[in-house]
Amino acid sequence: MPNLSFLSKMTMFGFLLSTLPVIFIGAFAFMTSSNEIQKNVNEGKMQLITQINSNVEQKLTTVNHTLNQVVNSTVLKKAMDMPLTVNDFMMYDDLRSEIRYMQSFDTKLEDVILINARENWMIKNSGLYRFDGYPFYDKLLNLMNTQENSTWILNPSKWFFTEENARSVTCDYSISLVKKLPTTGLEKYGLAMANIPACSLQDLIQSDTKHLEDILIMDEHNQILMHPDASLIGKPIAEAGLKDLSHLTAPTGQFTADINDKSYSVSYLHSNLNNWTYLSLTSIDSLTKESRKIGVYTIYVCILMLLLSMLLAWLGSRKMYSPIQLLLNQIGGLVTVNQKRKANEFQMISEHVHTLFQSKSQLEREVHQHIGQVRTFFLIKAFQGHIKTSELPDKLAQFGYTKHMDEWKTMSVITLQIDSIDNTRYEKRDMELLLFAAHNMIEELIPSDQRLAPVIIDQTVVTLIGSPDSEAAAFRNKVYALTEQMQQHIFSYLNLHVSIGMSLPIHAFSQMSIAYKEGLEALKHRIKLGEGIIIQYENINSGKHFLNLNYPKPLENELMDAIKVAEKDKSKELLRQLLQAVFAAPLSPQEYQIPLARLLNNLLMVMQESGISLNQIHPNKGSLFEELLNLHMTAEIEDWFWTEVIHPLIRIYRDRQDAQYHNISEKIIDLVQKYYDTDLTLEDCASRLHYNANYLSSIFRKETNCSFSDYLSAYRFNMAKKWLSETDMPIKDISSKLRYNNSQNFIRSFRKQEGITPGQYRDKQKEGAAL
Repeated sequence: MPNLSFLSKMTMFGFLLSTLPVIFIGAFAFMTSSNEIQKNVNEGKMQLITQINSNVEQKLTTVNHTLNQVVNSTVLKKAMDMPLTVNDFMMYDDLRSEIRYMQSFDTKLEDVILINARENWMIKNSGLYRFDGYPFYDKLLNLMNTQENSTWILNPSKWFFTEENARSVTCDYSISLVKKLPTTGLEKYGLAMANIPACSLQDLIQSDTKHLEDILIMDEHNQILMHPDASLIGKPIAEAGLKDLSHLTAPTGQFTADINDKSYSVSYLHSNLNNWTYLSLTSIDSLTKESRKIGVYTIYVCILMLLLSMLLAWLGSRKMYSPIQLLLNQIGGLVTVNQKRKANEFQMISEHVHTLFQSKSQLEREVHQHIGQVRTFFLIKAFQGHIKTSELPDKLAQFGYTKHMDEWKTMSVITLQIDSIDNTRYEKRDMELLLFAAHNMIEELIPSDQRLAPVIIDQTVVTLIGSPDSEAAAFRNKVYALTEQMQQHIFSYLNLHVSIGMSLPIHAFSQMSIAYKEGLEALKHRIKLGEGIIIQYENINSGKHFLNLNYPKPLENELMDAIKVAEKDKSKELLRQLLQAVFAAPLSPQEYQIPLARLLNNLLMVMQESGISLNQIHPNKGSLFEELLNLHMTAEIEDWFWTEVIHPLIRIYRDRQDAQYHNISEKIIDLVQKYYDTDLTLEDCASRLHYNANYLSSIFRKETNCSFSDYLSAYRFNMAKKWLSETDMPIKDISSKLRYNNSQNFIRSFRKQEGITPGQYRDKQKEGAAL
């Protein structure tokens, strides 16, 4: 094994160098200030309140979905039109069943209340009431004055528990999800309320907060929803000591505040679901006391790491050679014995890698041969006007035309067509071959620095000729001489008559498509002038360029796509770009009406194909086309398109998307509730609902703020607790029904979430029921 000692020493040295950062880490940790520790703690606390926010919002979202099912049920819709009395027992029983279903879902719901102010009845856990005779009639009736049809409100619990209710109130305040009824129609004369005791929020975060001093939640009116001191729930946040709320402006952040004459670090997070604010408070004094202890502890850990690194360096130097030896064995047949003796391992590997780079260079040369085909495809698209003006310079530079762009001042497109092969020795099947021959002759006759590569487009050989000469007359004479030479050369070798069209001189590569159309237009005049001629476009159009409206179809396609997916900002920017491109064309005021009318017509076609009536975006008004033709300023036209057509369309598409997303998430929840005891997957749901699985995943997460797998696991866990509480089903059977591989996995998962085993949970529930 050659030069093993050399490799071993280098490896040992490298490992020892790797231990130096450990020493610097220890020194840095020792000098870490309390501010740095506070920053790390704040980051951890921010992650914690984010997790708490996710847990609480998941529970609230579940309550919202289940209450939606109740308010949209056929039973409730029918009951809203009935004056319920004690004689309507079946209807009352059906409504109670809907309410009991919500309360059995382990959502911490304490009561669900249905109110019909018009028919003067109210239903809750304790029974059916005349609404105007209820003790807190005025308080509940006032909830109908909220601006939102669905909102979360903190209310005193005594509103919902009257003297005829035997059980006592467990919490002074309840968090109520209030929905106005009926859900459809403009008149709202009823309420559906799902009440969660405010104290139950504390249960969601107990396992997360044992090392933190304080976690608070307050609503959008700065009332305390959750506090370790339950007596503060429902009171202003100022009574908890936090009086300056001017820092709570950003969606999330940290700041320092004085609370009860002590300095605290406050981390906060605003919820997008219901405008609640989650706060975490930590005493800065406690952080300062711990900073030195952490520094000393870190020094001890770094010393241990240093010793371990030295041990690993010694062991690593012995193990390091194995992959080097494997490489040497693989390339051993490529080097001689003398080379092995003269070079160390790294020299031999370097020589072999050099050989690989040579192979790579050879492969690149082969790939370069195919660039010509790609260049031809690009030039065809450029002549046909299918390349964006902004992309054209980069593409030309990519294919080696940088020098042409820098030097050429005047250019012209020439188009060459074979007049006829009748009465010649050729047949029609030879046409492609003859065009290819003419293509090659142009490449031979015209130097590459005076032309772009010739291409064949629809039986026409096309190329762009350029010159540094800016004088138009001299350039035309030069191009005409080249075309005569080409015509004679082709006739002498192929005995064929060809005609050549010349465009007007152009001065920018962006005008290539206009010049190409001029060359083709010139060739059309063979019908009068005969075959074998050279036609200059300036002789047939009075020296004026071909009128090119150049309607920006690609931009229009992008605009239509952005409207359909309801992308407001992108649609507005694309409209601006499209109109800018339209008005950039040198047209008369009357001619501008053509592309504008085309744009409006295409927008109306998209609207009609999507099933949107004209009255939805333009109700009770006159003709859109007449309104458009009466506008005379560019800014007015852009604003009219946006406000009268495009923005209304976007609103309709967005409403459709929101309704579709909600409907899809409801269907997924229904599938979970029906098939939770099977091997249900998101792919199964996608197959049943005929959607892509990734699409369903993004929609479900957006609607419920949790993933499909998390929701399914939570539902199964709730069903497990229900069976443990209400049935004598063996734990083994429960784990099997909930698709666990074995009962031990179920027991471990249950203990992780509840802190006790399933058996202990069942015993605890039985003891509570006995009491």
